[in-house]
Amino acid sequence: MTQTPAAHRDPYDGFEGSVGRTFADSRPAWPAERRAADGAPNIVVVLVDDMGYSDIGPFGAEIATPVLDSVAESGLRLTNYHTMPLCSPARAALLTGLNPHRVGYAMVANADPGFPGYGMEIAEDIPTLAETLHGAGYATYAVGKWHLARDSSSNAADDRRNWPLQKGFDQYYGVLEGLTNLFHPHQLVRDNSPLDIDAFPEDYYYTDDITDQAIGMVKGLRAHDADKPYFLYLAHNAVHAPLQAKPADIDRQRGRYADGWDEVRRRRFARQLADGLFPEGTALPPRNREAGEEVDAFEQLPPEQRALAARYMEVYAAMVANIDENLGRLLAVIEAYGELDNTIVVFTSDNGGSGEGGAEGTRSYFSRFAHHPRLPEDWRPDVERDPELIGGPRSMVHYPRGWAMASNTPFRLYKRHTYAGGVRVPFLLSWPRGLPRAEDDGGLRHAYQYVTDLAPTLLELAGVARPAELHGRAVQEEDGTAFVSVLRDPAAASTHPEQYCEMTGNRSYYRDGHKIVTVHRPGAPYDDSEWALYDIRTDPTEVRDLAAARPEVVKELAAAWEEAAWRNGVFPLPGPGGAMVRRGPGEARLERPVTLLPGTPELERYRSSRLTAFRSFTVTVELARHGAGDQGVLVSHGDQGGGYSLYVEEGRLRLAYNEYGALHEADAGPLPAGARTVELSAAAEPGLRWRFAVRVDGEERPALPGSVHQLIGMAPFQGISVGLDRKSPVSWPVHLRHGVFRYSGELASVTYRPGEPGPDAPEVVAAALREAAAAFE
Repeated sequence: MTQTPAAHRDPYDGFEGSVGRTFADSRPAWPAERRAADGAPNIVVVLVDDMGYSDIGPFGAEIATPVLDSVAESGLRLTNYHTMPLCSPARAALLTGLNPHRVGYAMVANADPGFPGYGMEIAEDIPTLAETLHGAGYATYAVGKWHLARDSSSNAADDRRNWPLQKGFDQYYGVLEGLTNLFHPHQLVRDNSPLDIDAFPEDYYYTDDITDQAIGMVKGLRAHDADKPYFLYLAHNAVHAPLQAKPADIDRQRGRYADGWDEVRRRRFARQLADGLFPEGTALPPRNREAGEEVDAFEQLPPEQRALAARYMEVYAAMVANIDENLGRLLAVIEAYGELDNTIVVFTSDNGGSGEGGAEGTRSYFSRFAHHPRLPEDWRPDVERDPELIGGPRSMVHYPRGWAMASNTPFRLYKRHTYAGGVRVPFLLSWPRGLPRAEDDGGLRHAYQYVTDLAPTLLELAGVARPAELHGRAVQEEDGTAFVSVLRDPAAASTHPEQYCEMTGNRSYYRDGHKIVTVHRPGAPYDDSEWALYDIRTDPTEVRDLAAARPEVVKELAAAWEEAAWRNGVFPLPGPGGAMVRRGPGEARLERPVTLLPGTPELERYRSSRLTAFRSFTVTVELARHGAGDQGVLVSHGDQGGGYSLYVEEGRLRLAYNEYGALHEADAGPLPAGARTVELSAAAEPGLRWRFAVRVDGEERPALPGSVHQLIGMAPFQGISVGLDRKSPVSWPVHLRHGVFRYSGELASVTYRPGEPGPDAPEVVAAALREAAAAFE
């Protein structure tokens, strides 16, 4: 193979000064400094996770949000702003201005079935808002939730090409994945490096932390440059489940939700109508009644269930109030620099409120969130917990979907749906210097706008042009359209006349006030019989289905959806054959045996799960030295939401198994001085169960009696640690006695050996589903 010789570039080529043999006969020159235009505004985008349309004061909530009230008073409320009904697609659209399937985010970044719309990577020819602003002289910062890196690439061995710093941000601090424990985040990342953290302070709270980090970034910039504008992307993990709030914040919400979701929803709607958010004649839909999404009348619930449900909502409201309080801290710092008037502040949500808590809510979010066609009849989607623990570090709760219905007032359905409850969210924008309101302007904007419009709008407001090229390639065209005209004039028409949407088979198409929409049942055909039709100009809450009366409009919009779907890479649509559990062949390496040496940082969640999920596995602990008084954790995997820990206490070997919050413990007998090998094995049995065995130097020891439910889905949520139990503990009693309980002997290694997939493994089930589907093709 002939190799092209490397080129030599003349070091003086392009130099605008002159060079002689000495400084005396040379003339210096410097490259032009890249600076933003004088007076360019700062930009702060606050994105909340799973917040419904009515969850803040400016959109009807009873929750006190004085900071957001002030943002609305100085700025604008977009009452007809739409987004995607799931987080990763919404974030991809927001940061690029492209429809999410074109970027590769048809789904959350926890899937990889092998098709372009599911690639889960922002391509090199798609500039992010951060890259464009950075190229125009802005400092760019991101804190909080990212969720645009595939879960299999969230580890320290990844090339990081889809991490925040490679997508235009100067600094980043937060969680790469879609959710986390707000008291004990499972993996914090600073810039390009996961942080190796054993324990958090007792008063630690993640929402406070990321706000502190954002404030620190702003202060650091101003200490070095008094003029440089910045783009701050503050992406909260709150209010995504598990719902967790500080005790003092919860206490302030005590007793406020005893009347239940029906009454809260009615009051919020009344405030929305009084405030002019909707036209006269808008109807509040009945409680959600679609199959599998039904909401019961609150007053008909048993008293104990009503009290439990009210507690869940107290925690949720406390999280919302905490977000508002933290935004106040950030804006106070910006005001201290005299820059608040020239700062564009955007506040919105990635999608509507989440119904994932089910009809009753749950204190065991990861077991409720487990989706599998073979969940056994004895599967527990909730685990008993003292009500006083709800919202704290020992509980993984989510509110009942009745509260999600109230969050999404006045709309139908929830996150994941293409009905308004999933896609219509609050939106505030304030820029006092650049967008001052006239005295007779109440700040409401009713024009339809879409999440892809935000990036071009912010660029136009900042006076920054989107680049024509990126990394030497022509950039892909935007789908969004700036809505600056709408911001400046309440009578201006929408700049976004039509839009397709698709999420897990749920579909919709909007054009000039009409909308067709489906609630897709898995396995049902994708045909025109699914479509409902609404005129959202007069019926924004999607109550009056016009499909039967206007079949020609349905046909027209269905054809438009089909054309848009092909153009944007929506196909193939999800089906019953199990394709969504497929992963690329490169992931096979994550299922190889791995040996962890003492001092190894916590193994990342997804890598850890590939060693144990849906399969048998063996953990071998080699002891270099174990003395008579040595004790501590040998290996741990998981947290309060589910996990297992093998530890030595007072001379005895013990196994703790946290079954989604229900703690099982076994005494495996003495661990004598001089012991060399401890082995824990789990045999995968039918019914998604594991049967554990423990051996010491080959000798069988007592383990858990019977079998236990496997930890599947997002559990164990925290990764594998050797020699201690980091952050959120598997066993809270052990944590209270010993903290992280670092092993005082000397470990040689811990080796995980994945066994064969169990009878209920996704690949086994998917193969069966494909065979069944083939019989009908």
